[in-house]
Amino acid sequence: MFSKILIANRGEIACRVIKTARRMGIRTVAVYSEADANARHVRLADEAVLLGPAAARESYLVADKIIDACKRTGAQAVHPGYGFLSENADFADALAANGIAFIGPPASAIRAMGSKSEAKKLMGKAAVPLTPGYHGDDQTPALLHKEADAIGYPVLIKAAAGGGGKGMRLVDKSDDFPDALASCKREAISSFGDDHVLIEKYITKPRHIEIQVFADSQGNCVYLFERDCSVQRRHQKVLEEAPAPGMTLERRRQMGEAAVAAAKAVGYVGAGTVEFIANQDGSFYFMEMNTRLQVEHPVTEMITGQDLVEWQLRVAAGQSLPLAQEQLQIRGHALEARIYAEDANKGFLPATGKLIRLVPPADSVNVRVDTGIEEGDEITPYYDPMIAKLIVWDETRDAALARMRKALADYRVAGLTTNIDFLSRLVACPAFASADLDTGLIERQKEFLFPAIQAVPRDALLVATVGELLWEQHQARQAAQHSGDPYSPWHARDGWRMNSSSARSISFKDGDTLVDAHVRYLGEHWAITLGGETTLARGKKLEGDRFAVELDDRRLIASVVVSQDSTVDNRRSIFLQGSTYSLLRDDPLHRVDAGDSHGGGLTAPMPGKVVALLAHPGQKVEKGTPLLILEAMKMEHTITAPAAGTVKAFCYAAGEQVSDGAALVEFETVAG
Repeated sequence: MFSKILIANRGEIACRVIKTARRMGIRTVAVYSEADANARHVRLADEAVLLGPAAARESYLVADKIIDACKRTGAQAVHPGYGFLSENADFADALAANGIAFIGPPASAIRAMGSKSEAKKLMGKAAVPLTPGYHGDDQTPALLHKEADAIGYPVLIKAAAGGGGKGMRLVDKSDDFPDALASCKREAISSFGDDHVLIEKYITKPRHIEIQVFADSQGNCVYLFERDCSVQRRHQKVLEEAPAPGMTLERRRQMGEAAVAAAKAVGYVGAGTVEFIANQDGSFYFMEMNTRLQVEHPVTEMITGQDLVEWQLRVAAGQSLPLAQEQLQIRGHALEARIYAEDANKGFLPATGKLIRLVPPADSVNVRVDTGIEEGDEITPYYDPMIAKLIVWDETRDAALARMRKALADYRVAGLTTNIDFLSRLVACPAFASADLDTGLIERQKEFLFPAIQAVPRDALLVATVGELLWEQHQARQAAQHSGDPYSPWHARDGWRMNSSSARSISFKDGDTLVDAHVRYLGEHWAITLGGETTLARGKKLEGDRFAVELDDRRLIASVVVSQDSTVDNRRSIFLQGSTYSLLRDDPLHRVDAGDSHGGGLTAPMPGKVVALLAHPGQKVEKGTPLLILEAMKMEHTITAPAAGTVKAFCYAAGEQVSDGAALVEFETVAG
């Protein structure tokens, strides 16, 4: 067994590998970019080596720097994690040439499965079921269009070297094919350096089911059952579970044996995932093979009781698989939710910023949190915005769903937007709860999952008001303790007045709506009036940012976290009864009247690069007309006209970098 390994990755997967290595007595070396100098994986590892600037292409993707780090630290093997260089055959070859073990499959297997089109040909020879489509080398746009027409719409254009939902476009009709192809190729070049695509028939109401396979160098190969990854947004997985609901023993055996046949066809060694598109009738087709450990591997670990990273290390060291097929069993049900910094209500737009508060649910036999981020860390625009993976397990699917609902309710994040509320709605969605699954579930259940934005409820406004009052009392006590006269009555914030009670207003902004809470001090209580209704309230600070609130005859436990917003106001995150609400503390001194304006611009929602201008200065456009394409966090975002109007000018040319909030287009709307 290795005594020291280097982990050529970052974030939660690097921390995950370190955890197993530490348990096995293996020392670890982390690598990091300048943006990750204080990252959790760097703090956890025994050693760490700086690779270079924040951009991955100048740090995590530079194979020579990683090999040099191995030589400097004496690391005998490299665990690539997922993404970055994990499926780079040249990297695996370079490690071998330097006498360093690759904790992954042979380079030949990576090459065989690295091209979706070549993999399809191999799978056909191995009698693995294939989806109808075009997997040829001729990439002439006209030919690709002709093949798509012949296959019949809808079709899926997929980057041959792709993965993670990138470089993929669904096309519903022939007229849309040219633009979708061009966009797909741009994204494929940006993400993978290869714009080769394949075209496949799009299966209506498909399920995405993948099989975990494992092989050793002695010729043994097993499957560790399946995961259902049907719940996706933008072709990227959001929520995974194991085993797949409704899976029969016979179908499990057929898919498992097909996955093993696929692995053996390429001489596979190590952990791999064979992904299938499954029809509702039980038929299934090979989609691709990921020659690495998957993001969702924890659900397999939870139902089998096996540590897949330990299996990887043992196999890479030349040992046999720990168990044979007949020794593997399924116990219970597991679910994994990916906690992202993103705004589900804005097309899952990624978010960046500092995690002012990060309190995950407590780890237990039933709840596991895999993360590479801690409170105070930042989500930067350089890497994937995943905060953590939340994994739950129980004896049945219904019990696991209840665990997930509770764990999401206990997850508290402040400082940036997350998808936690969206995930809470997702696991409560009747279609998901009843296992009516397919890759279009989110779109199909849009009305349930994306309800109209509601005003912050009265209880949350009352809690926010009490939070402000308690915070003022706390600050006053702190000031008193550091003053020359700590017992002076002038430090008190109890609203005392001779022969009367004091009254004041505390104002918040709920979106664009101004809310005034009128407060009257009544000894140990406050009378808080909102919308003409008065509530008698008082509060008591508990541990951390939690406090107890009494509202008339009710008692609630809540939290309010203060974080600086980009405006002059302070943002308040209110955590109450499993939901999170956001308010801005309003300062009347900073209010301005925006007035009525028919001119304006469009700004970048995050740092990125302008890849295409879709209109020209002086052009009159309708609301929703695409104006430019911005690439950020490896995804393309189309900026559209906010209303009917005229494009006055573009502030950047194609290929130029832009910062968060930068004006992109000078735009004049039509008056009236």
